[in-house]
Amino acid sequence: MKVLFTGSSSFTGYWFIRTLTEAGHEVTALFQANELSEYTGIRSDRVQQIQKQARCVTGISFGDSLFGELLAEGYDILCHHGADVTNYKSEDFNFAEALAKNTKNIQRIVSVCKEKNTQILLTSSVFEAGQGIGSKPMRAFSPYGLSKTFTREAFEYFALTKNIPLKIFTIPNPVGPYEEPRFTNYLVKTWAKGDVPSVNTPDYIRDNIPVDLLAKCYVLLAEKQAHHSIERLNPSGYVESQGEFAIRFAREFSRRLKKDLQVHLNKQTEFTEPIMRVNTDRAKNLFPDWDENKFWDDWVQYYVHLYPTLKT
Repeated sequence: MKVLFTGSSSFTGYWFIRTLTEAGHEVTALFQANELSEYTGIRSDRVQQIQKQARCVTGISFGDSLFGELLAEGYDILCHHGADVTNYKSEDFNFAEALAKNTKNIQRIVSVCKEKNTQILLTSSVFEAGQGIGSKPMRAFSPYGLSKTFTREAFEYFALTKNIPLKIFTIPNPVGPYEEPRFTNYLVKTWAKGDVPSVNTPDYIRDNIPVDLLAKCYVLLAEKQAHHSIERLNPSGYVESQGEFAIRFAREFSRRLKKDLQVHLNKQTEFTEPIMRVNTDRAKNLFPDWDENKFWDDWVQYYVHLYPTLKT
């Protein structure tokens, strides 16, 4: 397939592009920056890898004139993975502005897709309103989640009115090499210093999914023949409390590093997010031959490269 892909520099964007190209698909990866050299840190690391795998086009945002010109070249599928994430953790996140960016010129884009017989694959999130299963009410987690909710609803509306296939891929909480330095990075960084990390929110039940397995699910949906107006896939990984996942993480790293790595689970006193939100389609059932041990081997080696003192 010829694939037009937005959101290329993100953690999951990198893995989706990598897995699409490994499956033999021709990917045009879009970047908002005018030059790839503008990316720094872990994002730069991902972009350097993508340059070896895909055709990279810079200085393009979803819905702008250059995007429209590219789309008109003709693609088998438009993978709209990008979204405005500026200050996304803040309660002051401008969801209306983000929605406008995520859906810029959507009616024109959907019309071009219909004209060119281009399918659309939209990335959704379990943290949107009404996605996954979990604690009631099934509201969006945040203003960012609200912007993603309205983005999905806009694509559903215009795809249905234009009668073109739409695929919706709902991401839970992906983990693995090249992820942003958040929870697991904190655990490893603390161990590398010789200390024991603490988990402040051990009671939340989340759906942490190995990113290579998630990417396999993404390609599965991209390749699937659309038999309905809207096709959905909601891949699920390790459904457990964050405390249990931290213990799992410590156990897998301990076994490979031949160490006794510990975590301390604090008593959770604040519950500002829904206690439970998870996906529903068991990913390991879709790929029974997925190599779980290799995933953990690769993840340990990735962190050892970042923090060499882990081995001492």
